[in-house]
Amino acid sequence: TSKSNIQHLTSNIQRMSILLTILTILTSFLSNLETKTLQSNFTVTVAEEVNAPMNYPGTITMQGKCFALTMFGMEAAYDGKTLYMYNAELDELTLSNPTEQELLEANPFLYAKALMDVCNVTERAINNGEQTLVTLTPKDQTIGIKRFTLKIKNTNLMPLQVEIKEGKQTTTLKLTNPTFVTTKQTYTITPDKNTYVNDMRF
Repeated sequence: TSKSNIQHLTSNIQRMSILLTILTILTSFLSNLETKTLQSNFTVTVAEEVNAPMNYPGTITMQGKCFALTMFGMEAAYDGKTLYMYNAELDELTLSNPTEQELLEANPFLYAKALMDVCNVTERAINNGEQTLVTLTPKDQTIGIKRFTLKIKNTNLMPLQVEIKEGKQTTTLKLTNPTFVTTKQTYTITPDKNTYVNDMRF
């Protein structure tokens, strides 16, 4: 009947609308990080098949390519040009012009952006549609990782968790109470007068 056809069409349109919303989550999330400043505590868990998992706490603040983070007793910051790495134990600050690969290794969200072009991307709703699980699987499995997954909260595009599967090792970054802040941030590290500065910029 005409009525059932209309209902069927409406149902299909609703499903398509949900699908299109999900498919734009990753793109919207990455665009969001270009204009907003994300701040969060996190825990990195490294698990291998033969060893007990190791947990490493840290903090991160980032917007676009710029970021500041603390982890492993180290501080790191990138202002869009210079990478700052401060070792408190040695009281040494290293300045460098990082390669694209070094930036990707330091910031998993930049890594997700770079992977988009070389991966098959799938997105599915989880937790009653409140979150989206984005899975990036490399088309070429020789690039080093087997799978990269990113969990995003739909209402505010907040990242909740990143998981990277490489061989027998799985690295999981879980964010704790992430927020978007409006206060101006600095992405540099200023040394004390006694700090040894190792300037490797060219």
